[in-house]
Amino acid sequence: MGDSDKHCHAGELREELEKTLRPVEVLALALGAIVGWGCFVLPGIRFLPDAGPMGTVIAFFVGALFQCIVALSYSFLIKPYPVAGGAFAYAYAGFGTKGAFICGWALVLSYICVIAANAMAMILLTRYLLPGVFDVGYLYTIAGWDINAGELAFVSVVLMLFGWMNFRGMSAASTIQVFLAFALTIGVLVLTFGTIQADSSSLSNLEPFFAEDRSPLACVLMVLALTPWLYVGFDTIPQTAEEFTFSPHKARDLMLLSIICGAVIYALVTMCVAGLIPYKELLSQNHAWATGWVADQIFGRWGGVALTVPVLAGILTGMNGFFMATTRLLFSMGRSKFLPNFFAAVHPRYNTPWKSVVFTLALCLIVPWFGRAALIWIVDMSAIGTALAYLYTSLTAYKYLDQNPDIPEARWGKPVCLIGATTSIICFILLVFPSSPAAISVPSWIMLFIWVGLGGLFYLNRREELLNIPHSRLRYLLFGKSDYPVLFKDADEEPAPSASAE
Repeated sequence: MGDSDKHCHAGELREELEKTLRPVEVLALALGAIVGWGCFVLPGIRFLPDAGPMGTVIAFFVGALFQCIVALSYSFLIKPYPVAGGAFAYAYAGFGTKGAFICGWALVLSYICVIAANAMAMILLTRYLLPGVFDVGYLYTIAGWDINAGELAFVSVVLMLFGWMNFRGMSAASTIQVFLAFALTIGVLVLTFGTIQADSSSLSNLEPFFAEDRSPLACVLMVLALTPWLYVGFDTIPQTAEEFTFSPHKARDLMLLSIICGAVIYALVTMCVAGLIPYKELLSQNHAWATGWVADQIFGRWGGVALTVPVLAGILTGMNGFFMATTRLLFSMGRSKFLPNFFAAVHPRYNTPWKSVVFTLALCLIVPWFGRAALIWIVDMSAIGTALAYLYTSLTAYKYLDQNPDIPEARWGKPVCLIGATTSIICFILLVFPSSPAAISVPSWIMLFIWVGLGGLFYLNRREELLNIPHSRLRYLLFGKSDYPVLFKDADEEPAPSASAE
């Protein structure tokens, strides 16, 4: 990218990302990020035990409805603010410096957690598919989980491959994403038709429809509280808005379609696990991977091995999608001085935020050393961070529509934004309120407090510099224009945004 392609404000260059993403690549990015390891691993260890098949499926579709509402809030903002950073940039537009930092820090937590969880799922998959191949070189044990040098080396190579692809540019990473998303969808459909045709399949296998140790409402709430995490991938679309080759207006349909497709795939896989034999019997057998066992029974051992294709696709698309989203978020925070300039560096040849890629890769390489014990903790932490980001986005969208009553979406969009904010608050309360059926565990609280503490220290370290930066400069760094409208009142701000920003 030449200097002519960079904006300049008071002698300062603003790095920008190259526009390379087509609609099909953006849809594959979001769907692959939504349907990760949890779709194939959690039915037997969390969804069915906690909620039963009916409670789980109801939660999937109710949660999808809620997240579609949140996605509409994103769509209101992606048009006037088509820049890298997504909810982080929106939080600044609506609430200023502090709100932006809180939202951005929560999103970094969510995205890194998803990459980490998918990396750990790679180890689970290899133990099922290739027992004894990578689980060699025993090092130590954490919470009953053996840490082996072979598995660490394998996962590290996979992570470095994604780091290399994102370092080289979006073209290679997005092409791989489309292929993997297609393999994921075909694999789930094959598993579904195979389950339907199996002799032992029956609707009676789904009884009891809800978990027997709690009410139907509590069953639904157990899974509903996790839906911000389950569908978090749709917001990878606004994270990459700066790289669209098409109008940001199309982003709304792509987000909604990715959420609906994700809900259908989650429901199909869970029903396959629950429907082959009575699911209570299946759970009592304590299979290491219930979905793989079901595929074994339907297609034979080689059929079960074939299931690893969509599972691997789900894992890899999740890792790749959130790798791209994380690096774009870090780039946006670095470019706007919320993080050091290190994160804003763009490679002179590949036009990628390469230092953010290196940083993300370094963090992800640490996680496999802590074993499987952190998987559930990671899910809980990620859900909290995601719910907080969705809340900021919904409230910012409300403020934008309220201050721009002449745009077509203003009349019906404001109630949508309030519903989106309410659902985010409900999910947040379900996770943090001690007596909630979905309350997070003590280890999750410990890890969360550590992350919040680190964020507080980091903000205090950056606070003086951030507060001394004029808002006109922050607007330029975030949005590309020093006179770009924001929605909060400040001595350095315009009193209200203009719909002409669209």
